[in-house]
Amino acid sequence: MYGVTGVGKSFYKDLIRKELGFEKIKIITTREIRKGEKNNDDKIFVTPEELDEMIKGGKIAYKFDMLGNTYAYTYEALFSNKNTVFEMHYPCIFDFKKICPDIKTIYLLPENIGIPKQKLKDRNLNPKIEKKRLQEIDEHYNRYMTDENLRKQFDFVVINKYNKDSKKEIIDLVKKELENQN
Repeated sequence: MYGVTGVGKSFYKDLIRKELGFEKIKIITTREIRKGEKNNDDKIFVTPEELDEMIKGGKIAYKFDMLGNTYAYTYEALFSNKNTVFEMHYPCIFDFKKICPDIKTIYLLPENIGIPKQKLKDRNLNPKIEKKRLQEIDEHYNRYMTDENLRKQFDFVVINKYNKDSKKEIIDLVKKELENQN
């Protein structure tokens, strides 16, 4: 799942897990845990030193930096034979298509860019971080809308209207892909 902050990636990831039995891939991160988050639920929070040890131990398939923090995925998680779902930051799509060429990607495009911005504001982040994240939403959205090469990287695009029609569209899309695999 790809898309700007606040577009619903976590929501749809959890919906696919619940309705279709997919397993979520937990991202490893060095960022600070936020209020309401639990370690090892959606993310695995580690120190930079712990992440370095995982890299030295050959456990990390892919890592990237974003907004001053490092994020990573393990080989075990990415190359599982299970149906998995996870969120990814959009610039990583080019690397991911090389690492996992069979991956199916969904880009969530907000029907109204104001909605994800409001959802970000509702998180009550530090004002400096909020400003940076709002700029990132604009940069990300504008790049997606103007970069044809970026848009071509995604297998599917779903316009999130934040309603039950969008939920149905995502679930039906994933079901159809599962049927095509069999």
